Amino acid sequence: MYIKVKVHAGEKKNLVKTKAPDAFEIWVKAPAERGLANEAVRVLLGEQLGVEAKKLRLIKGATSPAKIFEVL
Repeated sequence: MYIKVKVHAGEKKNLVKTKAPDAFEIWVKAPAERGLANEAVRVLLGEQLGVEAKKLRLIKGATSPAKIFEVL
């Protein structure tokens, strides 16, 4: 299953907003450098979906705010 995510990095608080069953908008405190925001998004998305963060793989968008994750 693929999940579409729009990310806002470097925000004041962590927040997850569901746009559709397979689409989310996520705000994270972590900065968009060295993969810190990507890892924070993976953890928040895992909590939202009820799966472990390590079961989510970033397929597309490592350096973009628009990302696609795969649930393994």
